[in-house]
Amino acid sequence: MSQRSCLSIILAAGEGTRMKSAVPKVLHTIAGLPMVAHVVKAAEAAGSSELALVIGHGADEMRKAALKFAPKAEAFVQEKRLGTAHAVLAARAAISKGYDDILVMFGDTPLIDPEALAAARLKLAERAAVVVVGFRAENPSGYGRLIEKAGKLVAIREEKDCSDEEKKITFCNGGLMAVAGRHALKLLDQVGSKNAKGEYYLTDIVEIAAAQGLDVVATEASFENALGINNRAELAQAEGIWQQRRRREAMLSGVTLIAPETVFFSHDTEIGADTVVEPNVWFGPGVKIATGAKIHAFSHIEGATIASNCDVGPFARLRPGADLRTKAKVGNFCEVKQAIVEEGAKVNHLTYIGDARIGAGANIGAGTITCNYDGYSKFFTDIGEGAFIGSNSSLVAPVSIGKGGYIASGSVITESVPDDALAFGRARQRTLPGKGKELRERFSQAAAARKKG
Repeated sequence: MSQRSCLSIILAAGEGTRMKSAVPKVLHTIAGLPMVAHVVKAAEAAGSSELALVIGHGADEMRKAALKFAPKAEAFVQEKRLGTAHAVLAARAAISKGYDDILVMFGDTPLIDPEALAAARLKLAERAAVVVVGFRAENPSGYGRLIEKAGKLVAIREEKDCSDEEKKITFCNGGLMAVAGRHALKLLDQVGSKNAKGEYYLTDIVEIAAAQGLDVVATEASFENALGINNRAELAQAEGIWQQRRRREAMLSGVTLIAPETVFFSHDTEIGADTVVEPNVWFGPGVKIATGAKIHAFSHIEGATIASNCDVGPFARLRPGADLRTKAKVGNFCEVKQAIVEEGAKVNHLTYIGDARIGAGANIGAGTITCNYDGYSKFFTDIGEGAFIGSNSSLVAPVSIGKGGYIASGSVITESVPDDALAFGRARQRTLPGKGKELRERFSQAAAARKKG
């Protein structure tokens, strides 16, 4: 089967109306990735060599989005919404290229497994003309039933058209269909509009193919594979299922999640074995974590690289471009953005590091900030190996602190500091005896006068 060519047609023309959104439905995200992109990834994992996106509402927006998650996909516009068979035929030009296998999927079913697609393709390789992926439901009410005879699929019956006996069937239509390329256009062109809406239904090709003596079969997948998203509640349900899957995968690969249900991964999170993740941690897109790291509670991490044996949090925020090298530490209530924290360096607490390099073994005291932005441009701060930055210091970029440099607490540093130098950037302290009492009395009298006025 691996040598068979495969075209995946993804129907992504749904509007965002039922989502109460101006955004096309299939561009709403699961784990930080548009739901239609999850379908694309599954198709590619199942061996699809080409992709066709059938789009409608928000076509321009869809095209722009598709360039990010499916740059090689060919887009086809369904000008009028006349049913699923009509939508598939919008990609006639792609189908006619002569692929062995045609997979038809919906862009609003983000939980489809590549394994379910591969199982359908295997049936095509075994000479089936049409394969329908179904699922078992304890309560099948509302779903189309898969009607089988002698192990073959003969029809998909909508519930309203089912006999009393057929309503007892628990094997339901999951929507996903695989069609042998040599039969696809002939079968699709025979679909007629048999309903008041004048729509053409893809499911009709089952009966058409069966009537012609072609081999039509059903494969079984979990209900999750067929879960379609039509509103925000279902979107949240799908997110929950995806996160459950990913948490289990992480733990089975050697990651400790102390409270798994409180940890949220992104679609591309990479996390090494022996990493420990405490409760209430959120990973946004673009996070890579090596082995043996410890991520403490309530940390928020996106676009960051964390090397082995680093220590992060609690209540840390790593923004895009944060690059923590081996055994680096970013502690509680710290924010790091577009900065390298080299091996063994410590940014312990209450600190902002942006557009900077922190040298190996350097220590950044509490309340330190790199002043990297003047309202118009960003500037760089370089802190050398083994430097010590005293608490409550402001480093006004562009500026560099040399290797072994020492910055006195409370300093505002506006000029670069040489290696091993000590720098003070603060006003000299003056102590005036009795002036504190005098100041309080003056302030108290002024406040009282304001109240009387």
